[in-house]
Amino acid sequence: MSDDDLSRRSLLDLFREEADAQTRTLSAGLLALEASPQDAATLEDCMRATHSLKGAARIVGLPEAVIVASAMEDCFVAAQQGELRIDAARIDVLLAGIDLLIAAGDADAPPLAREAAEAFAARLTGASSASAPQADAFDALAASLRLPEPDAQPEPEAQAKAPAEAQTEPQAAAEPAGPRETPPAAPAEPEKARAEPASEAQKAPAQPARRATDPGANGAPSHEPDRMLRVRALTLDRVLGLAGESLVESRRMRPFADGLLRVRRAQGDVLAALGQFHERHGETLDTEARAALDNIRAALGSLDRQLSERFDDLDRIDRRGTQLAQRLYDEALQCRMRPFGDTAHAYPRIVRDLARSLDKRVRFEIVGENTQVDRDILEMLDAPLGHLLRNALDHGIEDGATRLRAGKPEEARLTLEARHSAGKLLITVADDGAGIDLNTVRERVVKRGLAQPEAVAAMSEPELFDFLMLPGFSLREKVTDVSGRGVGLDAVLNFAKTVRGTVRIESTAGQGTRFVLQLPLTLSVVRSLIAEVAGEAYAFPLAHVRRALSVPRSAIETLEGQQHITYEGRPVGLVTARQLLGAGAEAHAGEVVNVVLVGGETGLYGVAVDRFAGERTLAVQPLDARLGKLRNVMAAALLEDGDVVLIVDVEDIVASVGRLVREGQLAGVARGGQDTARERKRILVVEDSLTVRELERKLLEKRGYAVTVAVDGMDGWNTLRNARFDLVITDVDMPRMDGIELVTMIKADAQHRNVPVMIVSYKDREDDRRRGLDAGADYYLTKGSFHDEALLDAVNDLIGDAAG
Repeated sequence: MSDDDLSRRSLLDLFREEADAQTRTLSAGLLALEASPQDAATLEDCMRATHSLKGAARIVGLPEAVIVASAMEDCFVAAQQGELRIDAARIDVLLAGIDLLIAAGDADAPPLAREAAEAFAARLTGASSASAPQADAFDALAASLRLPEPDAQPEPEAQAKAPAEAQTEPQAAAEPAGPRETPPAAPAEPEKARAEPASEAQKAPAQPARRATDPGANGAPSHEPDRMLRVRALTLDRVLGLAGESLVESRRMRPFADGLLRVRRAQGDVLAALGQFHERHGETLDTEARAALDNIRAALGSLDRQLSERFDDLDRIDRRGTQLAQRLYDEALQCRMRPFGDTAHAYPRIVRDLARSLDKRVRFEIVGENTQVDRDILEMLDAPLGHLLRNALDHGIEDGATRLRAGKPEEARLTLEARHSAGKLLITVADDGAGIDLNTVRERVVKRGLAQPEAVAAMSEPELFDFLMLPGFSLREKVTDVSGRGVGLDAVLNFAKTVRGTVRIESTAGQGTRFVLQLPLTLSVVRSLIAEVAGEAYAFPLAHVRRALSVPRSAIETLEGQQHITYEGRPVGLVTARQLLGAGAEAHAGEVVNVVLVGGETGLYGVAVDRFAGERTLAVQPLDARLGKLRNVMAAALLEDGDVVLIVDVEDIVASVGRLVREGQLAGVARGGQDTARERKRILVVEDSLTVRELERKLLEKRGYAVTVAVDGMDGWNTLRNARFDLVITDVDMPRMDGIELVTMIKADAQHRNVPVMIVSYKDREDDRRRGLDAGADYYLTKGSFHDEALLDAVNDLIGDAAG
């Protein structure tokens, strides 16, 4: 790519930035003009926005954009002078012009959009266009905007003036006011002065392009407080990570200062002891000894003063450094946040266009445009909110005649709200339409065979609403270009799950429907409950924590083989974090069990942890992609002391509990002040076959034994040396170390020679049995005669019952 191509690309980037800001002003202004067509301030804002776009388009060499903007500007000027009225039809045309302006500055725009812009320019200049359908559309545009029909192409002399005019165009808005006539729309036509100078606020959106091309009198770029810069997301993430590390490092100074304070106190104690010695024994010392003692006391006193001064300096440095690091971290974190309005600005146009196509009158309101949202969440919000708005317009809001018959105003209300609540982001889409017909939902559920009629009749509203978010589920009889395929709410639910949020539906018949998205404030920071499990810190995101409890062990009950506690009058399944996180059996049994309640109404579980360590706001550090997805773990973070904490994936936790319950592998929590987990006899199963290994483990665990598995002889030997077992069950043919070698090593080791060993093998020959028994095995069982009771009886013969 040549330097000229790169330069043009850079200018186009600047034009797109300015076009984005100015077209927002235009879109908002046009929607406001639909309600108040003669509002002078709004007309002035729209006129100046098109004027700025025209000048910017000339600078970057986009003649089609110049003509489009000029035509729109003439329309606004005519409206200001009372020559025409900005009605709904003209607003439709002007909105189409906005689309053309955006497409004109997009080098990668689809061919149809580019052809449309070129056809518009050709129509106004009288040039021929190969895009006949688009040209017909622009005939209607020209007529609607009352643009005079140009008879011929601009003269070459006029075209030659365009570059010079482009240099002065951005400043045209600042010239003195004066009367203005509506000229033919051509890029070569000189501009006359506008009505009055633009305010600073009105000029602001257009300034980035001017700053890039006009650095100022001294050649230096301007430094305005609200100047926008483009920064790569990866760079911003690295800055945030470094800010977090600097915060951690700054807080390490405090322990060092505390240690220095202890040294200072110890020195003070030495100085005091010398003083006491001088008082008690000074008279017994000779003159030379007393002088030496006085010198020592004076030196220690001087050192104590110096140490005190240095400690005060260190304390100030520590406090200042921590404050600066915290401010740096907070500012870096804030860089990830953007106002909700950055995404919401496009929705009024979407709602207006769709409402007009459906022949419905809708008043749309956005609440909370300044609500700060994580940029990653904001970028993903566009599609789900579009689905919810279309759903409300097509499904929820009735046509005008139906609303009047129901005693409602013909104009419906549709509200999009964003706000922070209890550390979460709540996005609400609410309408005052007909609501959701539960009988229709029941009929569709039964018709699609998703549930039996008796079960559907007994379902609550929330349970029925859950069906609306299933893939392919729709209340529409026919598929239209707006709805009917059943993909909208399914996409909304998938988005919520992706960002660890939830979706709630509320509806009242005849009064309307509310969709509430409950989302985390940010994906980079998570407020978490820190819990200790087997000496390691784990973070439970508070957005998914229902409650943190301390439950007496005596309150733990067993129902149908699973432990439960009682919460708000209902039984809640109890599981151990040690089992879920692979941290081993419970190490001690206190009087109470610390429990974290996670999950929802349909799947609420209590996760028993060793202890609570408070709440923290953690900067999320994604795990290395090479690790893949770690079960029950979402990400990592750094604590204030620099220790690493793993952030728990609560959805994975709930799924893991369900799987353990189905497979009958759920371990219990020690009850009644006794550590039953330690009392259970422990068996090590060494087997390279996954199927056989899992079968043996399930059989033994159902009988109450605590089972640990190893995948081969070497793995089994290492496991045996690091823990205590009451029995070893091993196969013979295994990689790395076979069962005979393992038995031989166990019986040769003084520490483990008394551990019983059972061989379970396919080999049923007498010499194989003799080899195993000669190596020291206590029992030899063949897989050919293997059945449940045979294994369990053999284990019982060797070590007795599980509880012993």
